[in-house]
Amino acid sequence: MARRAPPPPPPPPALVRMRLVAAALLVAMAALFIAARAIGPVHPAVGFVRAFAEAAMVGGLADWFAVTALFRHPLGLPIPHTAIVPRNKDRIGEALAAFLRDNFLVPRVVARRMQTLDVAGAAGRWLAQPAEADSRLRMGTARLFADLLDSLDQERLGGMVKGAIGSRLQAMRAAPLLGQALAAAIARDRHVPVMNSLLRWAGRALSSNEHVIRAMVHERAGSLLRWTGLDETVANRLIDGLDQLLWDMVEDPGHPLRMRVEQGLADLAHDMQHDPEMQARVEAWKLEVIGNPAMQRWLDGLWESARGSLLRLTRDPAAIHNGRLGEALQQLGQTLQSDARLKATLNRLARRATVGTAANYGDSIVRLVSETIRSWDARTITLRLENAVGRDLQFIRINGTIVGGLVGLVLHTLDVLL
Repeated sequence: MARRAPPPPPPPPALVRMRLVAAALLVAMAALFIAARAIGPVHPAVGFVRAFAEAAMVGGLADWFAVTALFRHPLGLPIPHTAIVPRNKDRIGEALAAFLRDNFLVPRVVARRMQTLDVAGAAGRWLAQPAEADSRLRMGTARLFADLLDSLDQERLGGMVKGAIGSRLQAMRAAPLLGQALAAAIARDRHVPVMNSLLRWAGRALSSNEHVIRAMVHERAGSLLRWTGLDETVANRLIDGLDQLLWDMVEDPGHPLRMRVEQGLADLAHDMQHDPEMQARVEAWKLEVIGNPAMQRWLDGLWESARGSLLRLTRDPAAIHNGRLGEALQQLGQTLQSDARLKATLNRLARRATVGTAANYGDSIVRLVSETIRSWDARTITLRLENAVGRDLQFIRINGTIVGGLVGLVLHTLDVLL
C-alpha cells in the first residue's frame, strides 16, 4: 500500500500567475478567432487575423494537452499515454536513484570532487568570522535542528540515549581504569591534598561530636568512675588523643599510620588492575550502581539537561560565539586557517570519510531514494514535480500559442501570395 508522503506545499504564486496568463492567452485567441469568423471577409486583413488566431488556438491547445498529459489525464479522459508521471512514478524513482549512483555516489567521482574542496578552511572561516550569509545558514540549520528535536519522541529518544550510556557503562571495565587512575594519582602525589582534606574533615567532625564520645564513655564507664568523675577525664584524654593523631597525620607525611593508609591505597590500585577477585567485586558494585533507580533518574536528568542545552543553543545560535566558548571556537577557526599541516590533515580525513561513505553506503542511499519515491502516492509526487517545474511548462503553453499563431500567419501569407 502506498504511503502518503509529506503533503506538498501549495502551488507557488508565480506558477498560479503563469497558468492564468497561459489560459487567458488561449481564451483570447479563441475569442479573436470567433470574432474574425463572425466578421467575415469584409477586409483582407481579417483573413490574416483569423489565420493567426486559429493557428495560435491550435498551438495553445496542443501544448496545453502535452503539458497536462505529463501530470494527469486531460479533462479526466483516460487517453493512452497521458498522466505520464503518475503512471511511471516507480520508474522515475529508479531512474533518479540510478542517476545518483552513476554520477554522484561513485567513489572516484566523490574523491575527485573532494580534492577541490577546502573543508577545513571553510570551517575555519565560519568559526573565526561568521559572515552574514553564514549567519542565515546557521540560523536555518539551527531552526531545522530545533524542529527535529521537538518532533522526535522524547521518551523514546531519551530511552535510547539512556540505554546507550548504560550499555557503554556496563561494557566498560571499571576496575582497571580506576586502578590506573589511582596509581597515577599516587605516583604524582595527587592524592595528598585529598587525604589532607579528609583528615581535616575528620578533625572537624570529631570536634562537632565531642558530646557523642563523652556520652559513650559515660555509658560504658562503671559507677565508680562516674562517681569519681574519672569518666570525664577519660573522655577528654580520648578526644585529645584522637585530635592529636589526626593533626600529626596532616603535618607529618611520614607518619606511620598515614604511611599505612597510603600503602593500602597503593595495594588497592594494584589489586584493581591485576586481582580478578577485586575486579569482580568492583564490577558487581558498578552494576549495582547502574541498576539503582537513583542512577536511572540521574541519567534521565542528564539527557533532559543536555536536550535543554541543545535547544537553547539552536534557538539562539549566536550565543555559541559568545563567552569563553566563542573565544575558543574563534581561536580554533584561526588555527584551521593558518596551520597548513592541520588543514591538510582535516581535509584528508574529510575526503576519506566522504569517499568511504559513498563506497559503503552509496547503494543504501540509492535504495532509500528509490524506495521513498516508490512509497509515495502518485498524487503527492505529481503535485511536487508540477510545483517544481510547472512555471516553465506554462511558458511552453504561451510560446506554443504565439509560435502557432506566427506559423499560421506565415502560411496564410504564402497562401495569399501564391
